[in-house]
Amino acid sequence: MAGQQFQYDDSGNTFFYFLTSFVGLIVIPATYYLWPRDQNAEQIRLKNIRKVYGRCMWYRLRLLKPQPNIIPTVKKIVLLTGWALLLFLTYKVSKTDREYQEYNPYEVLNLDPGATVAEIKKQYRLLSLKYHPDKGGDEVMFMRIAKAYAALTDEESRKNWEEFGNPDGPQATTFGIALPAWIVDQKNSILVLLVYGLAFMVILPVVVGSWWYRSIRYSGDQILIRTTQIYTYFVYKTRNMDMKRLLMVLAGASEFDPQYNKDATSRPTDNILIPQLIREIGSINLKKNEPPLTCPYSLKARVLLLSHLARMKIPETLEEDQQFILKKCPALLQEMVNVICQLIIMARSREEREFRAPTLTSLENCMKLSQMTVQGLQQFKSALLQLPHIEEDNLRRVSNHKKYKIKTIQDLVSLKESDRHNLLHFLEDEKYEEVMAVLGSFPYVTMDIKSQVLDDEDSNNITVGSLVTVLVKLTRQTMAEVFEKEQSICAAEEQPAEDGGDANKNRTKGGWQQKSKGPKKTAKSKKKKPLKKKPTPVPLPQSKQQKQKQANGVIGSEAVVKEDEEEVSDKGSDSEEEETNRDSQSEKEDGSDRDSDREQDEKQNKDDEAEWQELQQSIQRKERALLETKSKITHPVYSLYFPEEKQEWWWLYIADRKEQTLISMPYHVCTLKDTEEVELKFPAPGKPGNYQYTVFLRSDSYMGLDQIKPLKLEVHEAKPVPENHPQWDTAIEGDEDQEDSEGFEDSFEEEEEEEEDDD
Repeated sequence: MAGQQFQYDDSGNTFFYFLTSFVGLIVIPATYYLWPRDQNAEQIRLKNIRKVYGRCMWYRLRLLKPQPNIIPTVKKIVLLTGWALLLFLTYKVSKTDREYQEYNPYEVLNLDPGATVAEIKKQYRLLSLKYHPDKGGDEVMFMRIAKAYAALTDEESRKNWEEFGNPDGPQATTFGIALPAWIVDQKNSILVLLVYGLAFMVILPVVVGSWWYRSIRYSGDQILIRTTQIYTYFVYKTRNMDMKRLLMVLAGASEFDPQYNKDATSRPTDNILIPQLIREIGSINLKKNEPPLTCPYSLKARVLLLSHLARMKIPETLEEDQQFILKKCPALLQEMVNVICQLIIMARSREEREFRAPTLTSLENCMKLSQMTVQGLQQFKSALLQLPHIEEDNLRRVSNHKKYKIKTIQDLVSLKESDRHNLLHFLEDEKYEEVMAVLGSFPYVTMDIKSQVLDDEDSNNITVGSLVTVLVKLTRQTMAEVFEKEQSICAAEEQPAEDGGDANKNRTKGGWQQKSKGPKKTAKSKKKKPLKKKPTPVPLPQSKQQKQKQANGVIGSEAVVKEDEEEVSDKGSDSEEEETNRDSQSEKEDGSDRDSDREQDEKQNKDDEAEWQELQQSIQRKERALLETKSKITHPVYSLYFPEEKQEWWWLYIADRKEQTLISMPYHVCTLKDTEEVELKFPAPGKPGNYQYTVFLRSDSYMGLDQIKPLKLEVHEAKPVPENHPQWDTAIEGDEDQEDSEGFEDSFEEEEEEEEDDD
């Protein structure tokens, strides 16, 4: 039996083919994904948005002080080197002669197949005289000629060649290896072993170990695990966190500690500058000994955050540290939101019955702190300070005006252009146009809400314990787009009544305006209100409420929603009171029934809580997987004092404002460019009735633009399971078979008796 033989490439030609393929598989995809994008395109984009974002800190830092980045140059050099190597290998392969020689004795002797023995001998003599070594011929060629002559004249050799393709019979199986032969040469064995040892025993373990050490220190959102543990401890310790406490916990992140983050810096001058800032800020709680909240790095981060919210001027040596801290805050606050949600899930689980859940106020304060950090404003400051050229002194003129009561951005937008221009008369024309451009770029988001039960025959019928899916469709527009449409509609409606009035008389320099909401019309409406006698206000449907808000120029007004929620009667609570009364009566009649009902309710609540926990965890996993596949670049945020370009993101969740409980986990909407559809899922309540919830849409970047909408659920009793199912009753069938067999035996015995009588 033939053996096996491994043959290395002596000439090295096959190795070039392998190396060319290997380099090509790396260089071509790497060029597509890693080639630096055009830097001029970014500069052009910044110039196009200069009119709106020109005064933002992140814009000035990027455009006026571009940081030298050597990474694109290094990428280009590496990729060009790879292409040069690929071209060299391709040229080397094209110049390589690949000779596939198959042994054929007829070709060696220059004879046609089937030649006679006489012709073979004659040709052999001629070639021997020509290539014999004694006569100056080629010795190798003479050996091949002699071998071919022996193969064709010897019967056994000729038979082996015809059957096995070789005069010597079956040969060993040869495996070609595309590696040069010098690698396995004994002379180079020490060098090859050193290279292998260095690559696989030193470099590879160091790379894998360093990667593993870095990965285990961070979570999936690139937050230090230590920071998550710190947040979990203090959030659990303080269920209801106010803004001061929240700032202390936020500043305790290990990202600000030089011991755990090499990017964080600690200077000797901090011991002098930080106490000075503390005296200027004032109320900072330094008495409690709660490490790491009282560590020097945490105290420094807290002071710099407070000075940013107060818009204080700080020394230049601390500006870089403050920018570093502010850039980390949005991701850290999102991690804190995740921690609060996880603790709420744990508190509702069956195993953690005595677990203290964080309150809804802690969650909402965390979201508000994100807005405050991006805009550089304190908690109770006016949202109008987000606009350029509006300072504290100017704000008093606007908010304390006798004719106009402007408290929010919506109030400013709802004015006529002439009234708005009169209100902001202290601004020059150029500054006024800039304010209008910024105000027109602010987002206006509308919510369309639809609740249903998926995977059910009647999707609109919500029963006890069913899985409710609230489909929220978000539509994002700018305020300028919305109110230009409304102004054009109002102008078209008022044009027939004006008798040839100029439709363009309200166009101004700002470029956009909104329907009039002046004091005269409000006065008339106040006079008309007593004439309308309505004993009980009827809540409008969601579509009618939205149309009425758009017609009156109200954008996301929380006061209107609060009034509607107060007007809507909470029938769910009435039904619960009736059920409790019935339960009390039944307790007097029969105590055993009460105990059984309690046990069933407890079991049902435990099952519902376990399902709720599994549901919210699966939703969070799906949310992260979905966000990884979509681009998180939406719209840049207008922020005067934030050092980094922030994208416009939102939080969407459902809560019970009356009970101050969270119904569905917050969904982080990071891909809202124009429209986005979000599914919020939660189990229906355990008792039938009408329930009033609230859908919240909170911005993580803007103050005063949050949206809330009521959500009413009508929960019915679950349908009873039919008792009569088509089933096979084996016991009855067995009885019937037994009766049939007994009847057959009786008839057989009767027939035998009749035969005996006949005999």
